[in-house]
This record gives sequence, structure tokens and C-alpha cells, in this order.
Amino acid sequence: MRERRLSLLDDDLVEYEQAMARMAELVKRRQEDAIPDTLWLLSHHPVFTAGARTLGQHLPAPEHGIPVIATGRGGQLTYHGPGQLVGYLIVKLRRDEGVVDYVREVENRLVLACDKLGVAAERRETPPGEQLLTGVWTRRTGRKIASIGMRASRGVTSHGFAINHDGDLTPWDWAVACGMPATDTTSIARELIEEGREVPGAADLRLAIRDAFDVVPQP
Repeated sequence: MRERRLSLLDDDLVEYEQAMARMAELVKRRQEDAIPDTLWLLSHHPVFTAGARTLGQHLPAPEHGIPVIATGRGGQLTYHGPGQLVGYLIVKLRRDEGVVDYVREVENRLVLACDKLGVAAERRETPPGEQLLTGVWTRRTGRKIASIGMRASRGVTSHGFAINHDGDLTPWDWAVACGMPATDTTSIARELIEEGREVPGAADLRLAIRDAFDVVPQP
């Protein structure tokens, strides 16, 4: 991976629509070179978000009571909720780099973070003609542990990734996440508890992500 230092914004729970408004402002400021490349870490209250390619039949039933919000990012349907760490990436792409190239880099950096927390992980290549396998999977169980959906506007990325730490995984069963009905979604806690191992705390996950993404130390 090429060197890329990121500045950090660090929050706890933020309403999804409030986060989208702030992210749009951050993208505008990055396009104007008013801020450096930035990683914004946060979590959301329960919400399903639908990417541009989401099919109607993949949406959750209304009786579950979790809102569904359409987004401008790539990818398909995903879920956000407590116990999941979201990372929004406001990054100016290099001249020889497209958003798909950067998504591959994000996958590799998330693999590094998972490995540091004791969960062996991998990114996957998409076979020709198959559904895109964007994201990160566990090596031991083949479950999906991190989702990625991004876009670029005037050379600057937005949206990013979500990695499951120790939250309730039930909502993933109420819809078709990422357009893949057979995918078993997992978390760091689920993988490590199955092996009888200690689950790292939320602060440990944030530290692993900051290390994997070469975050510039805060003053």
C-alpha cells in the first residue's frame, strides 16, 4: 500500500442524517484543500442505508421499525447500529487513482486492523460476472465482518466502511445486505467468543483502525 497519512475526527453516536450533512461539508472543504485527508470515526443509531444499486426486495420489512435511508454512495443495502464502528473517509485521490483503487486499499487496511485484534481476515476478488465481493471476510469462518461503500466527487471520496465490533447482529437477518442473501454477517466479538478468547474493547478497535490507516497523531 502507498503511504497516505490521515487526520482524525473522533465521535461516538451521531444521527445518520446529521452525519451526512457534516460529511458533505467536509468533502467540500477537502475539494478546496482547506482540510487534509480525513478519517472520521463514529457510530450510528440503528438505520439501514441503501446504495444506488439496492433492490426493493432486499429491504427490511417496515414492522422491524428501523428506518431505511437512500444514500448517494456505491454498494447496496447495509445496516448501522451501536456496537459497530463506522469510518468515513474524506480523501483526495491521486491522479493515477480511481475510487475502486482506493476501495481495494481500504479493504487491505481493514484486514490489518482485524489481524491486530486477533481475527484473521481477507479481502476477496470478484469472479467474472458475479456479485461484487467488496468488503472484508474472516478466514476461519468465511463470514463478512466489514462492509464498504464509497463514492468520489471532484476527486474526493466520501462514505467509507463499517466494521462490526460487539453489537446485535439480528438486524442483518431482516434484509439482504450487500446484495448477497447467503452472506453470514459476523463481528469481532462473535468470532473471538467462539474461540474462547477475550474480546478487545471499543477503544482497542479504534486504536487498531487508527494504526491501520496511518492516522496522524493528534497534538
